[in-house]
Amino acid sequence: MTTETKGYNLSIAINNFQLSYNDVGEGSTPIIFLHGYPFDKTMWHLQLSFLRPTYRLIACDIRGFGQSKDEESTLGIDLFGDDLIAFMDKLNINKAIVCGLSMGGFIALNAHQRHPNRFEALILCDTQCIADTQEIKENRYKIIDDIAVNGPSHFNEGFVKSVFYKDSLINKKDLVDNLRTVVFANSQHIISMGLKALAERSETCSTLGEISIPTLIICGREDEVTPLAQSEMMHKGIKGSILHIIDHAGHVSNLEQPIEFNKPLLHFLTSLSEVGTEKPNGNQDSLI
Repeated sequence: MTTETKGYNLSIAINNFQLSYNDVGEGSTPIIFLHGYPFDKTMWHLQLSFLRPTYRLIACDIRGFGQSKDEESTLGIDLFGDDLIAFMDKLNINKAIVCGLSMGGFIALNAHQRHPNRFEALILCDTQCIADTQEIKENRYKIIDDIAVNGPSHFNEGFVKSVFYKDSLINKKDLVDNLRTVVFANSQHIISMGLKALAERSETCSTLGEISIPTLIICGREDEVTPLAQSEMMHKGIKGSILHIIDHAGHVSNLEQPIEFNKPLLHFLTSLSEVGTEKPNGNQDSLI
């Protein structure tokens, strides 16, 4: 891909839909950013702005979300993982560093489980490896039923409030409003299909021990959607992984505390450049 064609809101045909993405900066190994549910690629704009001078950065709208419109397909984490690999193939990317938040982390772990040779490193943010319990799965389907009758507004508003640290809801109203706009831009169909995709996902915890690439795990200390305990469990399961905890942040730690998020992100990426991609021995807690 030439410099002239790189930029924002590009589009490419893969797997029978048009995937929208940003592709900025320069670097030998691209970093692909996967957003959470029910957000879009704009949630990574502060990371792209920060890292753009040094790295090639690609932020995708996952199928059905943002500008990657698909109102027909049955969404699922397996399908999203297939899309990621097909996208990399289309851009002639053999290996990438993949950074996923929440559902984006589910996709990264799913795709790595099936295609480990396509990953140079993993960055797992405010996510988890477990599947839904039966109780949580049943609750998601109850929400889907309610949305079918009453529309998604009540769910959307409650979800927006759930992803922020309580202080952010009071002191960062513009940020909350911006994310609310992104969530409410989704169609009712995509909100419901996304919930189904989350409910039906498979666990990836049983294969954490097979991950042999450098892995950074980041979690907001106040994350109530994918609690810190889940990140700690992945940290223990992935040999040589690094865990960084961000204070005063909930589920969208990259938005709530971008400076504190970007520090360990840059430190991790710099360490890959300096010493290659050989994993250190033993798990590490971040000292940043």
